[in-house]
Amino acid sequence: MRDARVGKVLWEQQWPEDWKTQETVASIPKEVMKCREVSRELNFSSAEPIDKFTMIQRVFVHEVCTEEWNFDFGFVIPGSTNSWQSTIEAADEQDMLEPEMLSGNVLIETSFLNGDTLINKSVVRIFYV
Repeated sequence: MRDARVGKVLWEQQWPEDWKTQETVASIPKEVMKCREVSRELNFSSAEPIDKFTMIQRVFVHEVCTEEWNFDFGFVIPGSTNSWQSTIEAADEQDMLEPEMLSGNVLIETSFLNGDTLINKSVVRIFYV
């Protein structure tokens, strides 16, 4: 995760082997919440071909789904490593919630699919430190 305006890396994480089977915790610096734009990058590999690779990401705040994004990647070449980047623009400052209010109360659920078939789902709880 980077401050999109200056390119400074603010947070990155290598996921553990069991990230697919249990809720994982991410400790993200509070300074992310002060950025006007944040860019994020996801790197992924597949040993098998994927015809219609899709990622659905849901953000829950205090157990209520507040955002949902659907991303279609299309065909993934077997044996390839790929990256995907997106930029997120912050809400107006008066509409932003404080990191202390959000810390531990944000859950990001990411589902990876091939067409309608679920490949994997991960759940990450966000703490702002």
